[in-house]
Amino acid sequence: MTGRTIDRIAVGDRAESTCTVTADLVSAFVTLSGDRNPIHRDATFAATTTFGEPIAPGMLSGALIAAVIGSELPGPGCIYLSQSLKFVRAVKLGDTITARVEVVETMRERNRVRLRTECANRAGEVVLVGEAWVRPPAAALHERHRVTPPLARAA
Repeated sequence: MTGRTIDRIAVGDRAESTCTVTADLVSAFVTLSGDRNPIHRDATFAATTTFGEPIAPGMLSGALIAAVIGSELPGPGCIYLSQSLKFVRAVKLGDTITARVEVVETMRERNRVRLRTECANRAGEVVLVGEAWVRPPAAALHERHRVTPPLARAA
């Protein structure tokens, strides 16, 4: 896997990754993030909410976007500068989520890339939309040792 420099990135370039949201994945994420909201792990509590069942933390979908940016586009060596997120629909246990990024602007003179970000479930329903600014690596960076993070393994 190689990080893409600004000269190897064009408007319209896309990348995506798919992950199934399991109870183990949600448990690992809430433990890591410290999110103690009972709607994520307490079925009795979640049944009293408008969702009727446990839902994944919104930032779990945000983390899936970050994984695509850091692993695929631009990839290793890039710097995440900013991210806006709008949570459109709840993600439930068992949902398969596809995180997508698309280049919508490049600023070669400043080494900056603006990305449209989106997550959608298997039915094609958008669950998250946003925008990110990243700085691609100044030189191609080759990832020497691919390490699969524990959250990615849960998929």
